[in-house]
Amino acid sequence: MQIGAHALVFTGVFDEAGITLAIEKTKLAGFDLIEIPLMDPWTFDRHLAARLLREHDLAATASLGLNDSTDLTSSDPAVVAAGERMLEECLDIVHAMGGTRLCGVIYSAMKKYLQPATSAGRASSAAAINRLATRAEGLGIHLSLEVVNRYETNVINTGRGALEFLDEVGHTNVSVHLDTYHMNIEESDQFSPVLDVGDRLGYVHIGESHRGYLGSGTVDFDSFFRGLSRIGYDGPIVFESFSSAVVSAELSNTLGIWRNLWQDSDNLAAHANAFIRGQLRAVETIALH
Repeated sequence: MQIGAHALVFTGVFDEAGITLAIEKTKLAGFDLIEIPLMDPWTFDRHLAARLLREHDLAATASLGLNDSTDLTSSDPAVVAAGERMLEECLDIVHAMGGTRLCGVIYSAMKKYLQPATSAGRASSAAAINRLATRAEGLGIHLSLEVVNRYETNVINTGRGALEFLDEVGHTNVSVHLDTYHMNIEESDQFSPVLDVGDRLGYVHIGESHRGYLGSGTVDFDSFFRGLSRIGYDGPIVFESFSSAVVSAELSNTLGIWRNLWQDSDNLAAHANAFIRGQLRAVETIALH
């Protein structure tokens, strides 16, 4: 199991300085892995990232959310094709960095839709993800589809909904990506969805109800980590937190980050690393009871 941090904990800019800072700070905070958001894959320096990851002995994953011009659920074939091209570029970047996972809202635009997803839109996305999963498998990369709340997609908002969509995709190289922040909005509890998803859980985000310090909000982390232990989950566990003090104005608007819940990335990250490892150790001791 690898414990990681989202790069947006440290920087909102991914030029040479930003990539260097994020990787150095992730290692300094004691994490095993960094999740790099590929918001603009066409300008991302994959070779620099690969070199720095090797130097700092860090694993890497990548994530992103699509937008209106790359939405795989679009009725416009040109938009769907643009989305596939973008995700193919992301797969090439992950491969170049030596990573093995691409995750996030990679099946629709990450936005508030004003109507439910259509059958045609779901089918379009599922078919595209199936094609991408085959390409990813050839590169040794696994896809995980992030379950997010109703204000960020109209396709999958719960663990059970994700399982239904995976059946529509119909490819073994795709799994569910659960996020405690979104679960806290949409699910009945933090335990049952983990058991529901079971061995189809491939990626985990740990985020507090207000996106700030872990343990200072309303997320029931005790139940969530008990669920992970119950199913024997051994995949990546990545801390995710956002503050407008760090992320770009554009992304702050997309995610609704209207206030600064923290200023000190180093302290936040070190606290999160200790919190997650402490939760994992706590559930391990249940076997001794």
